[in-house]
Amino acid sequence: MKQSHIHPTAIVEPGAKIGNNVTIEPYAIVKSTVTLEDDVVIKSHAYLDGYTTVGQGTVIYPSASIGTRTQDLKYNNEKTFVKIGKHCQIREFVTINSSCGENTTVSVGDHCLIMAYCHVAHNCTVGNHVIMSNCATLAGHVIVEDCAIIGGCTPIHQFVRIGRYAMVGGMSRVTHDISPYTIGAGIPFKFGGLNIIGLKRHGFSLHVRKELAKVFKLLYRSQLSYAEALRRIETDVEQIPEVIHWLNFCRETKRGLMGLTAVEEEKENAQVEEEDECLASQK
Repeated sequence: MKQSHIHPTAIVEPGAKIGNNVTIEPYAIVKSTVTLEDDVVIKSHAYLDGYTTVGQGTVIYPSASIGTRTQDLKYNNEKTFVKIGKHCQIREFVTINSSCGENTTVSVGDHCLIMAYCHVAHNCTVGNHVIMSNCATLAGHVIVEDCAIIGGCTPIHQFVRIGRYAMVGGMSRVTHDISPYTIGAGIPFKFGGLNIIGLKRHGFSLHVRKELAKVFKLLYRSQLSYAEALRRIETDVEQIPEVIHWLNFCRETKRGLMGLTAVEEEKENAQVEEEDECLASQK
């Protein structure tokens, strides 16, 4: 058991739970309801508030603000929580707000890298091994699945989901769900295909990558309707776990899928225009 190291200028309020071998640097502030597990490092001028738990081995860098009151105007002094996983890197000036709604939690998984100036808002869930590049921002109720990467200066709209192993390029604007295993970027957002490099780095076999490529082509390159594309994926693609996850992701979407929503809207608008022209010609 190693003794924790708390600098004399740091403010650690009575009631805060401090594990073994914790380092708290000068001028950091840890409020009474915070829990720091073993081997956590809180660097200078970081501020930790609320019912916040920081997992083993996580490092929180200078001027980060964790667990502060949500910016959601609906908040009514409920008891809410923030849970940061193990071995994360929370870089300078990151803000992770607490949640909104009694006993709800903002959670960040294990082994995440959240770079400088990122923001995680109320009711968000961030999975394991997620990377958020500088100034990426999550609005409320966003879900980021495991191993996703969000590029710098990219805002994610509230209630959006980012699928596992997806890579979202920097300076994008994400208003709808991003399919798992894909790579894309831009305003308007465009998909480049599967996140092949990411899938290789994480050990996905050639067979799995081929089946996922079939799913991508049916969804985004076939000109099939969304419903017909899902039916074809069920019948024409081997139902391996990764394909099943992608199908479930599609079925559970509430905001619609990025890239497909615009296509469907264009088709509907074209159909309406065609019907209007037919009606006009009949008069």
